[in-house]
Amino acid sequence: MRENARDIGQRIKGLREDMGVSATEMAGILRVSPEQYARYESAAEDITASELSEIATRLNVDLGLFLTGETPRMSLFAVTRAGTGPGVDRRKGYKYENLAASFKGAKFEPFVVSLPEAAPDAPVPQNVHIGQEFNYMLQGRMLLKIQDNEFELGPGDSVIFDASKPHGMKAVSGAVKFLAIITV
Repeated sequence: MRENARDIGQRIKGLREDMGVSATEMAGILRVSPEQYARYESAAEDITASELSEIATRLNVDLGLFLTGETPRMSLFAVTRAGTGPGVDRRKGYKYENLAASFKGAKFEPFVVSLPEAAPDAPVPQNVHIGQEFNYMLQGRMLLKIQDNEFELGPGDSVIFDASKPHGMKAVSGAVKFLAIITV
């Protein structure tokens, strides 16, 4: 995955520079320091799927371009076979599989997210991003924290929330898999 992260970073940097957008401006959009943003482009640090989506929105391209290196062409429909969507790894063991990378002009980004089971005392890492997020649990149990609210979700449970508020999750009973739909 590190090779894929390097490819994604190079694609972002190349397009950003072609469009005349500074790294400082992009860091501001993502609400990170210029140093952290530079680590994203160099693949020294993992970039989140939601941050990739924000970059794609600012640069007026489809997220699939960063993930695959190809401009999405499908506009009527796009089929993604099980386990074949391009992925983004985030933190150790977190995997995001994009289910719409070949669809041009998507109004939301659907991902299958896989999380490894976390230690009981592990903190819940939190982040923020633009839009709304919908999660539908497929497997396992996870603790979801949104601001100061914590609750467990299991198979069949779902939640929708304002993603601009601090939120995060961790697997608490076995490996977790869920569908995440993020508006862009």
